[in-house]
Amino acid sequence: MSVKKHSLSVIVITKNEADRISRCLESVKIVADEIIVLDSGSTDDTVAICQQFTEHVFVTDWPGFGKQKQRALDKATCDWVLSIDADEALDEKMQAELSKLLAQPAIQHDAYKLPWGVTIHGKTLKYGRSARAVLRLFKREGAEFSLDEVHEKVIPVGTNFGKMKGILLHYTHRDFKHGLDKSANYAWLGSQKYFRKGKKSHGLLLALLRSMWVFFHIYVLRLGMLDGSIGFLVAMRYAHGNFNKYAGLWLLENDRS
Repeated sequence: MSVKKHSLSVIVITKNEADRISRCLESVKIVADEIIVLDSGSTDDTVAICQQFTEHVFVTDWPGFGKQKQRALDKATCDWVLSIDADEALDEKMQAELSKLLAQPAIQHDAYKLPWGVTIHGKTLKYGRSARAVLRLFKREGAEFSLDEVHEKVIPVGTNFGKMKGILLHYTHRDFKHGLDKSANYAWLGSQKYFRKGKKSHGLLLALLRSMWVFFHIYVLRLGMLDGSIGFLVAMRYAHGNFNKYAGLWLLENDRS
């Protein structure tokens, strides 16, 4: 194995992830110099499992996704940071590519996007929502997270981005019910975020048209149809979630409960 020239902090936030956090942490321990976990009050064995991988486990309150990830970033001490979610894992190719990158004397990019592989209902999707690369690897110094309630973003220093090889596996839903619950929760958080930022819904008809566009974009333009029946389910779920987000915003605008 190549000798590291750059150190890596892995940060992850958790709550009640005992059934899948081991898979996540097992996939990063080979490349991480430190693993930092912020847990927001798990009632299962999440904290105990995380403590098997790292001594840097902290139990906190829940201020929202962006603020929580910023707290984790503030505790990181290494040259580079990998932000990974509890329902994600690096595949072997990405582990190898990350090891090679950290062994380079000089890393040419300021941050890296990781190709996403949404794995749902037993299938790893190749198209639609899965056909994206998310910015998760970045230089620590000067970087920060947006403080959004949901769908927070990494704000790295510099704009010279690279793209890693391999796949960041994303085991997004435990089962169909979990997917529905997660979609509803994210939609409502999105409604609140947009309302706080002063974004307008422009009515329920536009909410419907937006949801139809989301379905068309995922299923047709991004070829989600090639992922078969699961690709159809995913496109429909995102379309429904998008409608709910703008419907919730409309209700907040009109102060209806």
